[in-house]
Order: sequence, then structure tokens, then C-alpha cells
Amino acid sequence: MKYILTLTIFFLLFTGCADKNAFSKFNMQKEQELSASNSQSSKIKTAQKIDGIVSAIYLNNVYPNTYTSNEYFYIYLYLKNEKEMYDPTSVDDINLTIRLNNKLPIKVEKLTNKNKFSHLSSVENEWRRYYLLAFKKDKNNALNLVLESGQSFSGKLAFQKDEQ
Repeated sequence: MKYILTLTIFFLLFTGCADKNAFSKFNMQKEQELSASNSQSSKIKTAQKIDGIVSAIYLNNVYPNTYTSNEYFYIYLYLKNEKEMYDPTSVDDINLTIRLNNKLPIKVEKLTNKNKFSHLSSVENEWRRYYLLAFKKDKNNALNLVLESGQSFSGKLAFQKDEQ
């Protein structure tokens, strides 16, 4: 009798939660759910201090029918003191290098704070910088994104490709 009662309790507990996931209690669109599970953030730091924060969303997993030819990322970053990272020879006046699996991007597009990806992150601050980056298609399922700026660097942002 104890065995049947125990099995019944476990069955009721597990079936009661079966149709719910982590996003069930939030009013989120499917794209926002996918972006939440495909986003990473890291501090930009030197040995002594934190210079800012970089966040990235892997767009290939969010929009699998749109972004297929290359690896696409929506990047937004906050820099505490942009003057320290100022580089007049750089395209964007800031000395930033972003690499995916040690490879440079093939396309960097600077975006305004209100752009077509803003709803994915709910971040539209004027003091942040926003970019759409494209990298050549990578054969690896593990994608590691790293930002460097002179003496500053971010931690590795690790993304996993969805099985196609």
C-alpha cells in the first residue's frame, strides 16, 4: 500500500509541472524567451578594475530562419570611461576587438539605442553601445566570444548552437 501511495504522489507531482517551463509565469514572446536562453554577459576588466560590461545575444538560435549564412550576434556594452579606450585610428573611435573562436568579425554594424533587436534585451539606454556582428560560419557547436580593448578584456561568452 505504501508503494502505491508513494508512486501516486510522485506521479501527481511530476505531471502537475509537465506543461510549465521557466518562462511560464512571464508574459514573454517566443523570441524573448529564446533571447533570454541565448544571451551572456561579462565584465570588461583589467587586472585592477572593472571597465564596463558586455552582453551578447546569439541571433542564429533566436531567428533560425533569418540568420543562417553566418554567425550573428547582437552586442550591447557599457563602458565606464570611454576616454581611456579612445583610439582615433579605430573605426568607432574606441579600441575594441571582438573575436569568435579567435576569428575577427566579417561585418560590424553600429546600431542606435532603439533598434530592431531592442525588444530582445529590454535595454535601450543612450549610454550603451549597440552592434550587430557577423562572423564566418563556424563548424564548431561551441562558440566562444571574447572582447578585448588594450589592457582590458572580457570573460569568455560561451554559446551553443542549436541542433539543425
